[in-house]
Amino acid sequence: MNYLSICSGIESCSVAWNPLGWKPIGFSEIEEFRSAVLKYHYPEVKNYGDFTKITKQTIGTKPDILVGGTPCATFSIAGLRKGLGEDRGNLALEFIRLIDRIKPKWIVWENVNGILSSNGGKDLATFLGALAELRYGFAYRVLDTQYVRTSRFPRAIPQRRRRIFVIGHYRDWRNPAKVLFNQEPMPENPYPSRRKKKRTSDKSKKNITENLVVIRDSHTKSNGAPWSEKDVSFTLTANDIPSITVMETSTPDKTARIYKDEVSPTLTAMTGGNRQPIVFGDKIKTIRRLTPIECERLQGLPDNYTQIPYRGKPKEQAPVSKRYEAIGRAMSINVMEWLGTRIQKVHNNV
Repeated sequence: MNYLSICSGIESCSVAWNPLGWKPIGFSEIEEFRSAVLKYHYPEVKNYGDFTKITKQTIGTKPDILVGGTPCATFSIAGLRKGLGEDRGNLALEFIRLIDRIKPKWIVWENVNGILSSNGGKDLATFLGALAELRYGFAYRVLDTQYVRTSRFPRAIPQRRRRIFVIGHYRDWRNPAKVLFNQEPMPENPYPSRRKKKRTSDKSKKNITENLVVIRDSHTKSNGAPWSEKDVSFTLTANDIPSITVMETSTPDKTARIYKDEVSPTLTAMTGGNRQPIVFGDKIKTIRRLTPIECERLQGLPDNYTQIPYRGKPKEQAPVSKRYEAIGRAMSINVMEWLGTRIQKVHNNV
């Protein structure tokens, strides 16, 4: 199968779908650094830039799949909630117009799950109604990175990242339903078993437990409550500074704002500032920012995937702030792999 990716970012889709043998016929990304990542990893694939200008004649063929996640800021719970009334929100309708122009067989659209309540649910209803007018059947579901297990990620990825996915198929709602809803009870699955990174310190005669704890400085709850759950990271986003602490304590400090159980907070894209998280407690040993590699792993990306030559400088000098932002805006590889595998099975009537 082939696909056209719009709002491509750093191409999580291609990382996830390349093992399936799928081929991209084009990308659409306008941001400079993310476009450089695409050119570095996929020099043979054309980046068409502004997807609102793409036509069937532009790409020269009809893709099997159109995939993309239009800008989500106006759909976010943390935003002003103007939804489709704002220009960026209207890009969701531009996605509909693109479907009408190129008429793919399959559609994969991703967004923050805040769109379920945006404008009282009318934004999502408008989007889905427009799909129906184009004679596309559809199904939608919120998928959470921490639960989605695949052959490459049998223990999922320890990040709490809830995103809504709309799957569409021309003239048939049954195929999207088969993709998103099967007999695997993903949301009810227990947490994947992960080893606790706790040890007894020899620094004193007392037994002191040392924990690695990932924290964030923002507590807006826009991507989940600002406290951790067992063995799961917060959502990677564009607005927080993800950091990690090493905490030593012999007795729990119930007043400390410490996130326990090895759970990472939301990793964000806007991580290049000088701020550091404020952590309360008298037993903190060290604090440091998460590395880009750690953030890449929390999305399922290969190590140093975003370390590329940029603006005439070698890849070793790739801007760290740009890397954080690109990673925070990416889709989780395990989720995209799961969707691709399901689409392929349904498409081939397996």
